[in-house]
Amino acid sequence: DKLMKYRIHILDQHGLKLSDIQSVIGALRPLEGALDFLRELRSFIQVIVLSDTFEEFAQPLVRQLEWPTLLCHKLEVANDRIVNYRLRIADQKKRTVAALRHLNYNVIAAGDSYNDTAMLGEADVGCLFRAPENVKREFPQFKAVETYCELLKLIKEAL
Repeated sequence: DKLMKYRIHILDQHGLKLSDIQSVIGALRPLEGALDFLRELRSFIQVIVLSDTFEEFAQPLVRQLEWPTLLCHKLEVANDRIVNYRLRIADQKKRTVAALRHLNYNVIAAGDSYNDTAMLGEADVGCLFRAPENVKREFPQFKAVETYCELLKLIKEAL
């Protein structure tokens, strides 16, 4: 909370608006192969993206990915200024997966960092995708894959 409030203060101090940040994010392109991967995946299963980002930051990139369902946090904005933020719930990735499993959904999850490991452990099948070596070493219980082709194969095998 302290770090996020500090970030908001820095943005305000330098006169940076939400539209400035969205403009930079809007210039980014999805990783090569990401859109084709999502299209293929959505041709046979539902896809939910769980992220610790904020809707307002993610929107330009999500648009380029043809609007997958994104569950993340929300910024409070007034006159194009970020004034605060609202976390949906604490530990939202893990708790979302737990809720989906409670509803008898089979959950296959992929992530790349420490903040994903609780979610991966909660899923029916969890794997690391393009994770740094230290994360792969520390969490050997999760299969690690590097390409969209490998991830697609893992998902199909888990169905």
